[in-house]
Amino acid sequence: MALQPVLEALELLDGWINGDEVAAVLRDRGLQVATTDVTEGSGATTFLRVFVPGSDGRKSGGTAPTTGIIGRLGGVGARPSAIGMVSDADGAVAAVATVLKLATMAERGDHLRGDVIITTHICPNAPTIPHDPVPFMGPPVPMATMNVHEVDEAMDAVLSIDASKGNRVVNHRGFAFTPTVREGYILPVAPDLIDVYERVSGRSAVVLPLSTYDITPYGNELYHVNSILQPAVATAAPVVGVATTAASTVPGTATGANHAGDIDLVVRFCIEVAKGHGAGTLSFYDEDEFARAVALYGSMAHLQGGDA
Repeated sequence: MALQPVLEALELLDGWINGDEVAAVLRDRGLQVATTDVTEGSGATTFLRVFVPGSDGRKSGGTAPTTGIIGRLGGVGARPSAIGMVSDADGAVAAVATVLKLATMAERGDHLRGDVIITTHICPNAPTIPHDPVPFMGPPVPMATMNVHEVDEAMDAVLSIDASKGNRVVNHRGFAFTPTVREGYILPVAPDLIDVYERVSGRSAVVLPLSTYDITPYGNELYHVNSILQPAVATAAPVVGVATTAASTVPGTATGANHAGDIDLVVRFCIEVAKGHGAGTLSFYDEDEFARAVALYGSMAHLQGGDA
């Protein structure tokens, strides 16, 4: 179970917290943490990058692929317009809880085969933005800047965690995941990820549907369900969104709306996927089929550009 690290992460991030304070807690657990403070325009945040070495990881000369886990969000808080942790904080909470759980596993002798890189950012006073059907949290710095600091070229596959409760397309309390996205293609839902979802949750898999608009950059004036697939515009690696979801429509700006049990499922899903990906027993997509699609219809990488 990952409930204890989830509760620890919820307590840690609920308040006027900054990234350096979070990094200090993680370093106390023996983790390799880098922080970057970014101020751009009227916004500011601190990005975290945590490296968890695998037993056969590439950074130490091994061959196992690296899994990237990104906690995607606008901010953990919307102060001064809202007091307390907002619903949108789920991405950062899940990322920090994943780090804490991996640290505990390592302390007890359980090391994943592949390296894991976890990134997110900590901003307690992010802006709010209008969105249909409910308001969203806005990024404190431009989305392109967030991708620079959260998407690492060493990531061979990426899980992007984001609160996705402010829509009417998934009316399910818990979590969902998206089809795999790579270089402008929305690929079939990965059977291996369905297996992990059903094993972890004990329920039938729930998939967050995507439109082509969702995998294009923010700023182009097209509708986006949220920012969950924005990492896909900044990498050639396959990306899958992992969404905390609700049966009702919950604003990203809402407080009192973070559910520890749902985030626990997300953390366990991400760790199980990282286990399989690093061990070479889990695939995000069919590589031969993707190559055939590109041969037949050409590159779709132009959809990764066009940011206004």
